[in-house]
Amino acid sequence: MKLAYVFDAYCGWSHGFSGTLREVSSRHPDLPVEVVSGGLFTGGRRVPMSAFGYIQGANQQISQVTGASFGEAYQRLADEGSFVMDSEAAARGMAALRQAAPDRAAELAIALQHAFYVDGLSLSDSATHRKVAQEAGLDADAVVAAFESPEAPYTAADDFHRAAELEVTGFPTLLAVDGEHITVVARGHATADDVDRRLAAL
Repeated sequence: MKLAYVFDAYCGWSHGFSGTLREVSSRHPDLPVEVVSGGLFTGGRRVPMSAFGYIQGANQQISQVTGASFGEAYQRLADEGSFVMDSEAAARGMAALRQAAPDRAAELAIALQHAFYVDGLSLSDSATHRKVAQEAGLDADAVVAAFESPEAPYTAADDFHRAAELEVTGFPTLLAVDGEHITVVARGHATADDVDRRLAAL
């Protein structure tokens, strides 16, 4: 069995789930975690943050429910409002990091969200992925090369297809995958204890 974590790096609730994901990964080091990027902000949803009037209220709720923090640099970005969240670029970055360290995908997904939601860094900028790679002790040049490669858009599309194949329509979703059997163990918000109870019931 393995876990499949379907998230979007620009999804606030996915950021809120980071603590749970970290704890679940710590409790189950022998359980592989497949990380799949969703496509929350693609196509017509790729617009300035100011177009999403619910963001600030949602972030307050996320903090209250999950304890997640949103950094001052991110808050300035949200308040200014012109920044465009591009899930395709975020997925390319996640794929590049995942390629460099497949067994650390969950840890890298958390780091990627920290870069945006705490440090206020753009996930469309190769410098952000270089920074995440360096802080994780990875080959930053290789990560940036993968992020910028002509094949990178296809890796993002593959992730979006995989999310659809898993029938995930909301982020974050944590699945237990055992062969052909796929069970939702968390959606939106759950504690590590909640996840453990659901895994134990399988």
